[in-house]
Parts: sequence; C-alpha cells; structure tokens
Amino acid sequence: MSSYFIVLLVGLLAQGFFSARTLVQWILSERAKRVLSPTLFWILSLSGSYLLCLYGWLRGDLSIVLGQFISYYVYLWNLKLKNSWKNIPFILRAVLLLTPAIAVIFGLQDADSLARTFLQNEDIPLGLLLFGIVGQVLFTLRFVYQLIYSYRKQESVLPTGFWLISLAGSLLIATYGLIRLDAVLILGQSFGIAAYARNLWIGHHTKLIANEN
Repeated sequence: MSSYFIVLLVGLLAQGFFSARTLVQWILSERAKRVLSPTLFWILSLSGSYLLCLYGWLRGDLSIVLGQFISYYVYLWNLKLKNSWKNIPFILRAVLLLTPAIAVIFGLQDADSLARTFLQNEDIPLGLLLFGIVGQVLFTLRFVYQLIYSYRKQESVLPTGFWLISLAGSLLIATYGLIRLDAVLILGQSFGIAAYARNLWIGHHTKLIANEN
C-alpha cells in the first residue's frame, strides 16, 4: 500500500470519528427533542482530532494541524466536566495529554524544515493556506465559545452559538477542501453542514415551544 493511501486512510478514519460523533449527537437530540451534549460526542471528538492532526501533519497542511491543536484540549476539558476523564486508564490519559506537546518539541528540533513543510508547501499557495487557516480557526472557535459557555453553566452544553459558528466554519473548510481536492475535508464537512443546520432548527423549535408554555 502506497504512503498516499495510508495518509488518506488516516484522514478518512478521523472523519469517520467526527461523523460518528455528529450522528450520535444528532440521534440523541432528535429523541430528546432538545440539543444534547453526550459523553460519547466528546470521546469520538477526541479520537477524530488525534487522527486528523496526524493527517494534517502528514499532508503538511498547517490549517488542519492548527485547528486541531486549538480544539484538542477543549475535548479533554469536556470529558473532565462530564466526569469521564478519570475513567480513562492512566497510561492512555498520559499519552493523550503529552502527545501534542511532544509533537511541538519534536518539530522545533528542526524549525527550518518545519517552516518549509508548513509555510512553503508548493501544493498550498500562501493565500489558499491563509483561507484554510481562517476557516479552521473559525471552526475551532466554536469550542472556545462552548468552553466559556459551559464553564459559566458548570455543565457541558452545546448552545445555539456553537452550531452557528460550526456552520460558518464548516462552509469555509468545505470550500477550502474543494479547492484543494481534499476528499477527507469534503466528505467530513458535507455531513457536518447538514447536522449543524438541523441542530439549529432543533434549538429554535425548542425555544418556540418553551415560549408557548
């Protein structure tokens, strides 16, 4: 099997986790008739983020790596808020906590090579890279927003603003994926766009019912 297909397989597996988290959250929310934040959503998010960060690294795509680095620890925090973090074996917790830091330290050992890989990639013009970074940062800011909102509520919640930012960021990333002909990004975001729009509708419908009562 060629290295290209191995990298593609890693990316597709990552998006598989992300699609699964969206599907789980979607089904449970449909049943409850309100937007939920299930523990499994965060477990699948963490798994997908770990693999997608690896995919971005192997592809030399800074926008993907940067996006996952920002959201990765938000997933860990939500698992802690759900009281699920302590149930993960200690060795696995250590690996999950230290992997990003180790990756950064490893990369900085040869900063020039790292810069050439991510900032001088011939396959990604600088303008396109910046567009991708904007999309990924916006997409990731949804978890910063969710983190602040949940911290204030002292419970893991997925508010309306989370889905609005998700939809906007997803549209940008899907566009970036189309330009780059990146099947992993295109497939992942296509499914997400439908789910984010549906969650916005569920949230809106829930508020209408609440106002009527």
